Amino acid sequence: MALKTSSRSEIAPFYVMEVMRSAAERENAGQDVLHLEVGQPSTPAPAGARACAISAIENDILGYTSALGLDSLRERISAHYQDWYGAHVPPSRIAVTAGASGAFTLAFLACFEPGDRVAVPTPGYPCYRNVLRALDVEVVDLPVGPETRFQPSPSNLEAVGPLDGLVVASPSNPTGTMLLESELLELVSWCRREDIRLISDEIYHGITYGHPAPTVASHWDEAVVVNSFSKYFSMTGWRVGWLVLPETLVSPVERLAQNAFIAAASVSQHAALGAFDCTDELEVNLERYANNRKILLEGLPLSGISQLAPADGAFYIWAQVDHLCDDSQELAQVWLNDLGIAVTPGIDFDPTQGHRFIRFSFAGSSQEAQDTVDKLTHWASTQA
Repeated sequence: MALKTSSRSEIAPFYVMEVMRSAAERENAGQDVLHLEVGQPSTPAPAGARACAISAIENDILGYTSALGLDSLRERISAHYQDWYGAHVPPSRIAVTAGASGAFTLAFLACFEPGDRVAVPTPGYPCYRNVLRALDVEVVDLPVGPETRFQPSPSNLEAVGPLDGLVVASPSNPTGTMLLESELLELVSWCRREDIRLISDEIYHGITYGHPAPTVASHWDEAVVVNSFSKYFSMTGWRVGWLVLPETLVSPVERLAQNAFIAAASVSQHAALGAFDCTDELEVNLERYANNRKILLEGLPLSGISQLAPADGAFYIWAQVDHLCDDSQELAQVWLNDLGIAVTPGIDFDPTQGHRFIRFSFAGSSQEAQDTVDKLTHWASTQA
C-alpha cells in the first residue's frame, strides 16, 4: 500500500516554469529563444549590492540574523518609506523575509485560520491562491476586467459575500495595472468598515510609467504590506523581501519565521543594504523597461493583438488572444516552436478565462522586444 501524500499538496503547478523548461530545452538544442516568459529583471544585482555582499563574505561570520532581519536593514527600509512616500513606518513593524514568497506565506499564516474566506483578484499571481489553498483557506476568486482596469473595487467585493481577507497587487502581475490613490483609499475604507484584513502586494513599486504607486502603509497601520528586492532592485535570486506589519502581528510573524525559516539569508540582507544606494543604476533599468513597453504597446497591434490591459507598471503586457486560438497554451507552444518566442499562457493567472490571454514580460532587452514584434507581425501576415 502506497504511503499517502497530503491533500494540501494537490495544488496547481506554476505553468510558467513549464514554459521556462521548454525554452531551455530549445536553447540547449542550439536554437534561439526570445524570453518574454520570465517575470524577472534581465540585469544582475546593482553594483553596490554586490560590493556589500563581497565585503560581508570576506569580513563577517554570516551566521543567523534575528528572525525579523538585520536591525540595520530594517532601519534602512523604514527610511525608504519616508524617502519614497513620506510615510512613517517604524523599524519595529518591519520583518525581513526570504523573498516576497516567504513574506506572503508568513502573512497568510499569521492572518488567517483554516476555513477563512480570502478574496484574490483574477487574473492575478497564482501563488497567492495556491498557498492559501495549501493552508486550507477558502480562496474567493474575484473576477476583475477592463471595466475596473483589472483591479478590485468595493462593489465587486460586496458581490462575493462575507470575507476575512483581501489580497491586492498594485502594480499587478499579470496585468500591470495600478490602483490610483483614490481607489486604494476606497478599498482601505471598505476593509476598515467590514473588518477585512487587507494584504497589499507592492513588489513592483518603483517600476511605474507616469506616476508612482501609492502604498497602503501611508493610509492604514492595520494593513499588511508585502515588498521585495527582486523587481525594482533586480535581486530575484537573492531571495530577500520584507513585510510591513501591524504591531499586533509582529510577534506572531517573528515566531512563525523562527520556526519556518530561522531568518532570511544573511549575505542577501547585507547586499540589500547596498542596493538602496544604487538609484542611478536602477533608473537606467527603468528606462529600458519603459522603452520595451512602448515597443510592445505600439507593435503588438500591428500583429493583430490589440486588446491590451493598461500597463501602468511592472514589466508585463496582458493580451487577449482568443481571436487567434481557443487555447493560449497551444498558441504559446506554436510561438515557441515556430518563432522561438517564449511567453506565458494566461491559465497561470486565471483558471477560468486564462485560455483567452497571453502574458508578455518585457524585462529583457529592447532588441528582444523589437524582434518579438517583428516576428509576430510577419507570422500574422502568414495566417491571413
